[in-house]
Amino acid sequence: MYVWITLLAGLALLPALLTTFFPYFFQDCVYMYRALGCGIRLIVYKRKTPFYSIVDCFLDAVKKHPRKVFIHFEGKTYSYEEVDKESNKVANALRSEAGLREGDTVALFLGNEPRFVWTWLGLAKLGCPAALLNFNIRSKSLLHCFSCCGASVLVAAAELCDAVEEILPALKEKGITVYLLSDECTTDGIQCIGQAIAKASDKPLSPSLRSNIHIRTTALYIYTSGTTGLPKAAYVTHERVWASSFIQGVCGVTSKDIFYINLPLYHSAGFLIGLVGSIERGNTVVLRRKFSASQFWDDCRKYNITVMQYIGETLRYLCNMPKKDNDQDHNVRVAIGNGVRADVWKEFLNRFGRIHVRELYAATEGNVGFINYTDKVGVVGRINILSKVISLIFAIEKEEPVRNTEGLCIPVGKDEVGLLVGEITKHTPFVGYAGNKQQTVKKRLSDVFVKGDLYFNSGDLLRIDHDNFVYFHDRVGDTFRWKGENVATTEVADILMMVDCIEEANVYGVKVEGHEGRIGMAAVKLKEGREFDCVNTCSVLANYLPVYARPRFIRIQNSLEVTGTFKMKKVKLVEEGFDPNSIRDPLYFLDLTQKKYIPLSQKIHMSIMSQDIKL
Repeated sequence: MYVWITLLAGLALLPALLTTFFPYFFQDCVYMYRALGCGIRLIVYKRKTPFYSIVDCFLDAVKKHPRKVFIHFEGKTYSYEEVDKESNKVANALRSEAGLREGDTVALFLGNEPRFVWTWLGLAKLGCPAALLNFNIRSKSLLHCFSCCGASVLVAAAELCDAVEEILPALKEKGITVYLLSDECTTDGIQCIGQAIAKASDKPLSPSLRSNIHIRTTALYIYTSGTTGLPKAAYVTHERVWASSFIQGVCGVTSKDIFYINLPLYHSAGFLIGLVGSIERGNTVVLRRKFSASQFWDDCRKYNITVMQYIGETLRYLCNMPKKDNDQDHNVRVAIGNGVRADVWKEFLNRFGRIHVRELYAATEGNVGFINYTDKVGVVGRINILSKVISLIFAIEKEEPVRNTEGLCIPVGKDEVGLLVGEITKHTPFVGYAGNKQQTVKKRLSDVFVKGDLYFNSGDLLRIDHDNFVYFHDRVGDTFRWKGENVATTEVADILMMVDCIEEANVYGVKVEGHEGRIGMAAVKLKEGREFDCVNTCSVLANYLPVYARPRFIRIQNSLEVTGTFKMKKVKLVEEGFDPNSIRDPLYFLDLTQKKYIPLSQKIHMSIMSQDIKL
């Protein structure tokens, strides 16, 4: 009898003991249960014949709940069945008008709207990979993004016609067919497909049209700036699509949730985690054209939103809005995203209530990722038996891992900052970038721990503490991240050197107090005998770059420092920033209201630091 009493007492005390000595034990167990479940499902999908894709998952959702709202958008609702029929019409129209067949790549140049969703679904039903173009880019960058994915067809929104017309001569030269989602267009070389879609059949398409699709087939091309050059088209296989779609499930999202997407659908976060994840869950999506801090919580209350997405800037913008008595009057319980600072994270929770912030780390093209499934503030993940995080000692000046006398890399210890790498294997592949073998090779590290091994170089510095929590530290390489966008510095430098007065340009990102990421800055050398043209420089940048990519600060130098291998030196420039009190070189600030660069005075600098001037 006493034995049983003792046993029962021990079992009753077990949860308290586990919580005391292993404070994250239950959260670890829940995460591993969900992650293992997703892993098993992926194995099952891989082995299914024919292959079971996310489109098949969508079609099953249509059968299961055809009348359920799939998308809320600007006062209109679209059920799963309605979206299915619209996608059938798109697929049938493109099949007859453009002659699309399985394997043909199609570039989508659309903003956030329901047509984006059913146009992509229509292409997926035909077995056609879609290249998701950033609707902010123009001219040279747009043409490059289109060209590197090997697309033969471009489908664009009517409001983006002007951007298409800019590159139309080059598209004609390449024999590219351009379709505008409109009923009429007078431009020679652009065909309107609006009426053809409207008249097309909404009957289901035969699965045989995509019969050769398998787990390693390319499903999408999503663009990433990476470390150098113009944007790169990352191959996104069906395996990667499935893996990304499971993130919602790992975070505890269910089919009853209502998911808020205000991030661009051309991004991995908005498209893979948000849209595709919602298809996998079978839940409802509230879609916005773009993020609005002033309308965010009103939307959440209006649509009863339970899950939101964010980037670091999103939460800061929300915290900067005037406080209201109903700030905690909402049903949001989960926030999924990345890039939020610990201080903003704390402020967000204090102001808007108990929301489970699921900060994650991942890269579109990468083979390593993790998520903070605990509520610990400031971390991007946690090491457990299912995850393996490897980081190496990294030399900032040389921008390469430190190696020992045998030529092998040196791993960092606990609480040390190191370069994150992921082993490239059959189960954790790195496919690379379309049409860019050089950058694909550059992201591979060989002879890391043993001769002949191969690892993916994330280009990110992280730290793992003694409790196995992972912290993001910084990004290395020729890129900066501003407003949630990665910007390649070499691309910006190339545009700057198109300005008549500029001979050389060195672009980098600098930190600004109170802001996430790094804002663009450039050190430039002027042509001999020339003065800095404040108006023309602004004009050229505006013609070729979106606002987030334009350098807000310019530093005029007599000469630009380079390394022994003629690489631009950036470290010292980054450290010095844009303080006119400590920099003797002429400094300029991009005033967007005046549409020109103006001298950066101490008064302007103080206004920026106090956030009186909004960046």
